[in-house]
Amino acid sequence: MADLQAAKEKLRGSIAPIITPFKEDGSIDYSKFEQLIDWHIHSGTHAISVTGTTGEPSSLTVEERVEVMKTASKTIDNRVPFVPGTGSTNHEETMYLTKKAEEIGADAALVIVPYYNKPSQHALYKHFKRVAESVDLPIIIYNIPGRTATNLHVETLAKLSKDCPNIIGVKESNKDFEHVNRVLLNCGRDFLLYSGIELLCYPMLAIGGAGHISATANVVPSKVAEIYDAWKEGDVKRAQDLHYDLMPLNDVLFKDTNPAPLKAALGMMGRIEPVLRLPMDVPTKEIQDEIRNVLRDYVDLPDEVTAK
Repeated sequence: MADLQAAKEKLRGSIAPIITPFKEDGSIDYSKFEQLIDWHIHSGTHAISVTGTTGEPSSLTVEERVEVMKTASKTIDNRVPFVPGTGSTNHEETMYLTKKAEEIGADAALVIVPYYNKPSQHALYKHFKRVAESVDLPIIIYNIPGRTATNLHVETLAKLSKDCPNIIGVKESNKDFEHVNRVLLNCGRDFLLYSGIELLCYPMLAIGGAGHISATANVVPSKVAEIYDAWKEGDVKRAQDLHYDLMPLNDVLFKDTNPAPLKAALGMMGRIEPVLRLPMDVPTKEIQDEIRNVLRDYVDLPDEVTAK
């Protein structure tokens, strides 16, 4: 069994959920992908995640997801922890991808609540238990009811954490702050609780959270990482100031479905081609104008972008 206590100690802070960059023809731009990972590590990001919601996994084939994981692992090269998203609406596919993550050498797997099919709590328990038991790898469950149409109940999560020792944490993209409080009450204070809601990144640290997996880290990785660093250092005012400073950016980056605004912003910054695969697409011109206007306050944009 993996050293779960060591995993719990190192899997803290800002785990950046990296986008999957595409070329104009829709193929994966692995060169840009590697550059993004290097930029994040140099910017202070504490760990890297790929092929989660922000990485457009439903737009990738299974083979592409495996290749993205392999590329990320090789690029990271053990400089920071690696936590790929391996979940799917298909149970066997989830099992396959989670085992691949283990083979590649991931530090943990982020496994989403299955989307679209709306399983019962009993079925969710069976699903996650079987996935956890199939690998010698720490598992972080990903609860995002706004995208899956199913909320993993605290009672179900608590039973899983008790029955499956390698289920060590949960990413809660859950706006119900009472729910996330009860996660630590019922699963134990050493259970890793991550915020997947941008406006709850700082508040979750205050109740004992382990960090955050924030889409906004794609655009300003150093600032999102600094929230955790400031909190860890006991500088509450700095953490609060960063929390409020990032709110306008957080708001505009969710004017359209994630990761469309992120890709538009990164395109404006010259880091990627702002391409998504259908049925996803870039935001409207009006939303892109809003993103550009807000983005100017956070990053230096190329002259041709600033002039627009």
